[in-house]
Amino acid sequence: MLLHQKENRYLRIGIVLTAIVTLLAVVGYVWTPYDPTAMNAAAKYLPPCLSHPLGTDNFGRDILSRVMQGTGTTFFISLCTVFIGALVGVIVGALTGYFGGWIDEAIMRLNDAVTAFPSILLALVFITLLGFGKYNVILALGVAFIPSYARVIRSEFARHREMNYVKSARLMGASHGRIMFRHIMPNTLPVLLPTLVIGFNNAVLAEASMSYLGIGVKPPDVSLGYMLSESQSYMSAAPWYMLFTGMTIVLLILGVSLIGEGLQQRGG
Repeated sequence: MLLHQKENRYLRIGIVLTAIVTLLAVVGYVWTPYDPTAMNAAAKYLPPCLSHPLGTDNFGRDILSRVMQGTGTTFFISLCTVFIGALVGVIVGALTGYFGGWIDEAIMRLNDAVTAFPSILLALVFITLLGFGKYNVILALGVAFIPSYARVIRSEFARHREMNYVKSARLMGASHGRIMFRHIMPNTLPVLLPTLVIGFNNAVLAEASMSYLGIGVKPPDVSLGYMLSESQSYMSAAPWYMLFTGMTIVLLILGVSLIGEGLQQRGG
């Protein structure tokens, strides 16, 4: 009972925090209080006030408007990264885990070799080859995240393929595709869903890290990581710039992490 209450509390708090940041991102796509790129020399370094609730930056740009736009960009990159990594990873993991054999052995050895390198390092290699930009960051991180999803799904399919319900489906003449995606796949969701949540958080951190280092999103696009990097130079003149940008990243990661914790406890 106590575990169930804690699980629900994690989910509720996580959903509320994530919903707040998500609302910020969605609204930022269609409306912002000011033009996020509009400069105003007369309004430089304004602290939070009625006209600028989060203050302004070194160019007089409204920080709330930039946070809204940057949150949308970070959300978009992270969701696309998870989609690419999970889509390919699930297919590879399902095929290798279900059929096994030398194909499974070969692909998993390749997977181990790729996993030996940090995802950020792999993404840096791709960015070096592809160049900077939002869509190149998505492609680089999506490819770098494939091995983690493939390994999780592969282990689940390898475990389920010898269970009685799968053997019964084979005896009834079900095709391999039906068994994999109609019978086994739904039973992997308790493991897959928390993995997707963790992957989203990793994508947020990876994008923020790359943009912070100056190898991710570039103007005119703006992301939370890029803003965090930009605000570092103005910590003494406009500390609220880094504060509110960092708080947005923390709230997003915390909210999604609590959702993942609640899902893991529910699955367990």
